[in-house]
Amino acid sequence: METKTKKVAVVGSGPAGLTAAIYLSRGQLDTTVFLGKQPGGQLTTTTIVENFPGFPEGKDGNQLVADMQLQAQRFGTTLRSENVEKADLSKRPFILTTEKGEYAFDGLVIASGASARWIGLSGEEKYIGKGYASCATCDGFFYKGKNVIVVGGGDSAMEEANHLTHFADKVYIVHRRNEFRASKIMQNRVLSNPKVQVIWNTVVSAMHGENKLTAVTLKNTENGEEKYFPIDGLFVAIGHTPNSGWLNGQIETDADGYIITKNGTGTNIPGVHVAGDIADRRYRQAITAAGSGCQAAIDLERWLGVQTENYS
Repeated sequence: METKTKKVAVVGSGPAGLTAAIYLSRGQLDTTVFLGKQPGGQLTTTTIVENFPGFPEGKDGNQLVADMQLQAQRFGTTLRSENVEKADLSKRPFILTTEKGEYAFDGLVIASGASARWIGLSGEEKYIGKGYASCATCDGFFYKGKNVIVVGGGDSAMEEANHLTHFADKVYIVHRRNEFRASKIMQNRVLSNPKVQVIWNTVVSAMHGENKLTAVTLKNTENGEEKYFPIDGLFVAIGHTPNSGWLNGQIETDADGYIITKNGTGTNIPGVHVAGDIADRRYRQAITAAGSGCQAAIDLERWLGVQTENYS
């Protein structure tokens, strides 16, 4: 009896999800990608990607995602402009529910990513990728000889500030309290750098600029005093939120919501694999996400290959 082609889903359409789709489709699996609320993920907030191998002149983030989509479609991937709102992973086939209906799949790659926590100011979204960023490793190079602000007080903020000192002339750390929560070793590394200046007991209360961020308003948290502060760039380093809420606790995560992997890219549910930032709190790069998408696809394809069940 001829075995029907198994159906697999990829939830998420950044480098992790689209790379997984390319590999799954080339493996002759019936592959569907759910693009989600932010097709392309965080890569679409980066104007030019200069550290993705193969593009010596850099590549527009949106165009890189578009090219990945076309490549996946070339091998037969179906792209759905839908957001997966919930899943039933209690048995196979797995059931995914979007705003348009229910779908059944034999295997699943979760690549729904993590969202940067922005400051939360009115109108801030227009500056994202235009002087307002959440990844110094991604965008620090563009601030050679510039003055930048890092908002935050944890280890991530210290790492961002330290990385930016390799490019910027001056790095201001704006923190709402009078002490950091970062580890002492990270604090000492940053505070001993002559390029770094800390502005204590302060928050960013407004952003200014026509086509890009050119200045902010700084507000003292003790006396309410505000001042206009010209700046070339603002990096927010107050953490990321894994986009795992739609799983409703069916997949094991750590305390912060990042998925815990087992045996490579596997999870606590056989047939469900994970790729990208939803399981990566350390690197969060387009190239590492793509690599994990490749791994998840290969792991899932091999797992499906040894199954005897045949679902329609």
